[in-house]
Amino acid sequence: MKSKRHFMERVSREMDEDLKELRLPTEEALAAACRILAREGHESGLAGQVTARGPKPGTWWTLQFGYGFEEATPERMVLVDEDLKPLRGGRPNPGVRFHVWIYRKRPDAHAIIHTHAPYASALAATGQPLKTIHMDTAMLHGTAHLPEWPGVPVADDEGRIISSALSSSKSILLANHGLLTAGNSVEEATYLAVFFERSARMQLRAMSAGGYREVKPQLAEEARDFLLQPSIVRGTFAYWLRRCG
Repeated sequence: MKSKRHFMERVSREMDEDLKELRLPTEEALAAACRILAREGHESGLAGQVTARGPKPGTWWTLQFGYGFEEATPERMVLVDEDLKPLRGGRPNPGVRFHVWIYRKRPDAHAIIHTHAPYASALAATGQPLKTIHMDTAMLHGTAHLPEWPGVPVADDEGRIISSALSSSKSILLANHGLLTAGNSVEEATYLAVFFERSARMQLRAMSAGGYREVKPQLAEEARDFLLQPSIVRGTFAYWLRRCG
């Protein structure tokens, strides 16, 4: 009888062959991410931001301030420096200042998504962290938790606090605030953000039904590594993008 490892390696190899890279320019990928997030219900007025590393060190792409996620286009992406001064296009959301702190501490992070999605925001108001309670949300296993809200994130103190709380994790629940994901690509940050909101919804529903059982840590880690494979991430992102039209 062949081992589970044999079959997992085979599945991973086949997915890598079948689910090809999209190779979208960063501005286009970010605009697509915004539309996906809007479709998934992450819209919260002008709150929330998406960013990605720019073509030169110390530069970032983000959506021009004043536009909602559903209005995002590649042309509405602006390039800014470390002080958020525009290098191309209009002004950014001032809230992206704390993203800069994360990029400085995390060279592996190439894209960041922060939203005030309703279920993640509700969970953030309970004071409880996000837990791994289902196979479909195991890609978020190890999500960090900031237990105290540091205030409106437009200054350096908030960036220092949030980046320290995130540490080496790819995602964090921000108390009385919302969610944040830091991916090695726009696709991964989006993938994590969408499933973060779904995971928060699932956890709140389980709590209202009397509680939940967490997945065993070893199995959660195995599932996280499997679900974060680039082929699954890009294949899922491509599917969501097709749904957006």
